[in-house]
Amino acid sequence: MTVLLQNMLHEIERLPGSEIFGRVTGVSGMLVEVGGAHGALSVGDRCDLVARGGRKVSCEVVGFRARSALLMAFTALDGVGLGCRAEVAETEPVIYPHPSWLGRVVNAFGQPVDGKGPLQKGNVAYSLRAPAPSAHARNRVQGKVDLGVRALNTFLTCCRGQRMGIFSGSGVGKSSIMSMMARHTQLDATVLGLIGERGREAREFIEDDLGPEGLARSVVVCATSDESPLMRRQAAYTAMAVAEFLRDIGKDVLILMDSVTRFAMAQREISLSAGEPPASKGYTPSVFAELPRLLERAGPGIGTGSITGLFTVLVEGDDMNEPIADAVRGILDGHVVLDRAIAERGRYPAINILKSVSRTMPGCNTPEQNALVTRARRLMATYEDMAELIRLGAYRQGSNPEVDEAIHYNAGLEQFLAQGKSEHTTLVDGYAALEQILSH
Repeated sequence: MTVLLQNMLHEIERLPGSEIFGRVTGVSGMLVEVGGAHGALSVGDRCDLVARGGRKVSCEVVGFRARSALLMAFTALDGVGLGCRAEVAETEPVIYPHPSWLGRVVNAFGQPVDGKGPLQKGNVAYSLRAPAPSAHARNRVQGKVDLGVRALNTFLTCCRGQRMGIFSGSGVGKSSIMSMMARHTQLDATVLGLIGERGREAREFIEDDLGPEGLARSVVVCATSDESPLMRRQAAYTAMAVAEFLRDIGKDVLILMDSVTRFAMAQREISLSAGEPPASKGYTPSVFAELPRLLERAGPGIGTGSITGLFTVLVEGDDMNEPIADAVRGILDGHVVLDRAIAERGRYPAINILKSVSRTMPGCNTPEQNALVTRARRLMATYEDMAELIRLGAYRQGSNPEVDEAIHYNAGLEQFLAQGKSEHTTLVDGYAALEQILSH
């Protein structure tokens, strides 16, 4: 009862002193034109359309045409017609996160969807589209993060406040490696943004992959693929706002977002509906403007907290140079490439070490660790160069000492890179195991 009362007080405080409304003047596809309230609206503002039967349809202003505001709805437009009332809502969309949200599953509006009752609201409003902290005021990336995945911990070490992308085609294992990191990463709290997720997989991921222990220190923000593009896009903003709140109360936060590509696709749908011209493969210029605004919000904070970001990128046709993959790779501090050919050989996680990089790793490692990783990479690169000849039996042992050495260590390195979903390897154990392999 106390939670409900506090939530009601927050809503009463946000009530506007006067009511402004317009009327629906046209509906075209997903767009609704509203006249009479253009002076009180700006892009990003919210409106509630009063549909047939008094049902309210929440919308967002996505543009203007002549003297009409262009709105897109978060839900279906059933019952909306010409002359329907359009009530202007609060000017800035915000949420009120609270520490008690850990262990809960919410939608893009920050509303509970797990059937565990109402959420307690915090005292501070967090804007869904807050700017990133000033580059000169925020702390530097420092201190290793134990992700629990052997291949990442040793070859692609992640630091606190770093942002990395996980790039792969469909069905190569993005969700599996994400579930491993969500369960095993040694940070204070985790925020999972499931953007455009399959409805069937959302509950399976939460109950089976994350588990009760992982969920207890996590906030899950979910928008399934059948929801509107506005809901899918807002889920990403909501997840980032929750992570910012946890960072501001001094926690080191891991944000896992699956996937940035579906966020970009949602933005593309919104922009094309509003009349924005496509630029590259149908993606509009606003897509490439929104990506850094979202991704730059992760990183070290100004105080003691930080946001370590791991963002999956679904590449079309396994093309790692397609527009979204290329744009995201240029924004983040490293990239992990999952290779379909490796997955087809049965090695999981299917990380292609030679095509992946962590830009902060050399600075956080000791010289001995860097030398160990460099040697292992060199052996893998040598074997990869000669792999075709080795498989065909065309290479004769003794022809090249470097190739002979690479063949000798290849089986051990492949076994080192393979890891089960429930298996956890610490940073120290990972380097010790790699050193043991290369010492024989």
